[in-house]
Amino acid sequence: MAMLFGQEFTRSDLLQRIGNIFQVAGVRLMTLEDGSEKGVQIIEARTGSGFRFNVLPSRGMDISYAEYKGIPLSWRSCTRDVSPSFYEPEGDGWHRLFYGGMVITCGLTNVGAPCRDQGERLGRHGRISATPAESIYADGQWEGDEYNLVMQGRMREAAFWEENLSLTRRIFTRLGASMFRIEDEVENHGFNSSPLMILYHVNIGFPLLSEESTLLIPVKKVVPMDDSMDPKTFDHFHPPMPNAPSQVFYHQVAADPKGTVLIALINEKLPLGLYVKYNRNQLKNLVQWKMLGQGIYVLGIEPANCHVEGRARERERGTLEFLPPGAKKTLVWRSVYWMTNPSLEK
Repeated sequence: MAMLFGQEFTRSDLLQRIGNIFQVAGVRLMTLEDGSEKGVQIIEARTGSGFRFNVLPSRGMDISYAEYKGIPLSWRSCTRDVSPSFYEPEGDGWHRLFYGGMVITCGLTNVGAPCRDQGERLGRHGRISATPAESIYADGQWEGDEYNLVMQGRMREAAFWEENLSLTRRIFTRLGASMFRIEDEVENHGFNSSPLMILYHVNIGFPLLSEESTLLIPVKKVVPMDDSMDPKTFDHFHPPMPNAPSQVFYHQVAADPKGTVLIALINEKLPLGLYVKYNRNQLKNLVQWKMLGQGIYVLGIEPANCHVEGRARERERGTLEFLPPGAKKTLVWRSVYWMTNPSLEK
């Protein structure tokens, strides 16, 4: 049964009270029509709990905006939901399309700094977030007394004589829920092994992020990306400051026997909390980005199978993952939001 407005409803009870399920929840496909966002497709999802988020089929099926009971959850940059037609693959051109957002995916053949790897020039964070989806699906369906919302699309990252990869993404939520689950399947359609780098850039912003926030990570060891960063400050937050440094930390984290890791950010003053759950057996690294500057006030929680110094450095370390020809890699993780006395989702 769905919990809505403080009551539990069966399918029959609810449908007797409304003319159409879209009165309380649903998904719909829209297209933006102005400026640099022109032509960008959006799937708007509403669950009825006060949780609403936008999926961008035009931008790798990533999640650009999310709110819970009117409170924005993600940090948004100055770029807005830019059309992939403006993508600049060279160097740091990726920044011109970086809207921040709830989730932006980095990869599939490079994550992190621009570099040259075995003669190939690679731009920051790869191409996948600027790749439009095909075979798009967005709908809701009843399964007994549960109403499930499902959004799906497939992105292809392929080039003549180079990689031939696809990423099929399924985003799932349900009536009354305050969570989404992402199920990704990366497949190598080529006849040679392909480098595979993937990072989920979860960008949390004001008001959930503030000097009142508490970050909970089951830390075993913290390693800053460079010596200028104090690892003891990874969970310290202050108001926006001019010329604040951008900081990156690598975390070695504890997991349960199944490999599950929980990362939470809580702001008791709101009160509002968020947690990200992923499997360390699928995503071996946790990267944290902390930027507390003016206008760029954001906490990045970033499960990944790699570091963020570029593919050449990953190959040099001996940690570069390869996907064999014909092979598939499945990645499943979720994000959940709550206000006061949270109960974890099923």
